[in-house]
Amino acid sequence: MQRRLNLVFLGCGAITAAHSRTLRAFAREVRCFYASREAEKAMAFERRFRGAGSFGSYGAALADGRMDAAFVATPPESHLELVLEALGRGKDVIVEKPAFNGAADFEPVAREVTRTGRRVLVAENYCYKPLARTLRDLLAEGAVGRPLFVQLNALKEQGATGWRAQTAGGPLLEGGIHWIDLLAHLGSPVRSVQGFRPGTDEGPGRSTLVVVEYADGSVGTLQHSWETPSLLRGLQLSHIRGTAGSIGFESNGLFVLVEGRIRRLILPGLADIGGHRAMFRDFFRALAGGPEPLMTLERARRDVEIVEAAQGGKHGSVDRGARGRAGRSAHLHLGDVQGLPA
Repeated sequence: MQRRLNLVFLGCGAITAAHSRTLRAFAREVRCFYASREAEKAMAFERRFRGAGSFGSYGAALADGRMDAAFVATPPESHLELVLEALGRGKDVIVEKPAFNGAADFEPVAREVTRTGRRVLVAENYCYKPLARTLRDLLAEGAVGRPLFVQLNALKEQGATGWRAQTAGGPLLEGGIHWIDLLAHLGSPVRSVQGFRPGTDEGPGRSTLVVVEYADGSVGTLQHSWETPSLLRGLQLSHIRGTAGSIGFESNGLFVLVEGRIRRLILPGLADIGGHRAMFRDFFRALAGGPEPLMTLERARRDVEIVEAAQGGKHGSVDRGARGRAGRSAHLHLGDVQGLPA
């Protein structure tokens, strides 16, 4: 029988609590430890989730030779430093999304991964959702014919306090990265990106319209906002339309309705609607010496590059000409990004 993985959480906040509840289903595979800058908080998490130990500092946790892997669950601004330190200590790493505040931060991490032979896995769960799998399968089987339009709606009213209010990439990076990953990996790869920010506020803004062109010529849009009241706290419809039919679905994955040659109602599944259990299952296989997981470091980097493109980021050739004032809209051909396949 394979030895259980010793996993230490760096940071004891809401996301660590959520993941700890999920990991109860993996008790035979992983033992959880907790580290915080406040020893009492780490001990409280150890007691609450029946952990195997606790640490009063991140450094002490990473220096402990019993730890096989570290889960970086601190605010994004500290991710890069902690990931590099964990790799330097010989640990595999799981890092909460968004992995880093900018695409450039992936470069030193990739170099350290190559040097140490360790793995860095990004806890982006949306690609593991039953909804994502269902949509990919439907498009692969030609359920809508040739895809023309992908429309994702992610509109809700959500406050941004504490570190979330200070995140450099704003709501599109902090929360929208989920939807960017879904938009970008349904089938045909993204070829170019445009971003539009309604309103007059400076900075990243709380609302963004992202428009992508896929390599097959179809077009996708993401409406993302943290300032738009919506029915039932965010439940809404999205669509994929093609030459032979359409797919309507509740954005979070409650149901999928296929209309075309055959009308089908699909319930992707509520048991793991967020995809967290499937994500950890994939990660633990990878950390046990298995193949690369579905969510790779390169895929996570591409998602951040798309966010940067939509916000008028530094990477690639950005044109802010006739489309509006600088910073209000941007256009990027992803093939222009060094090392990124179109």
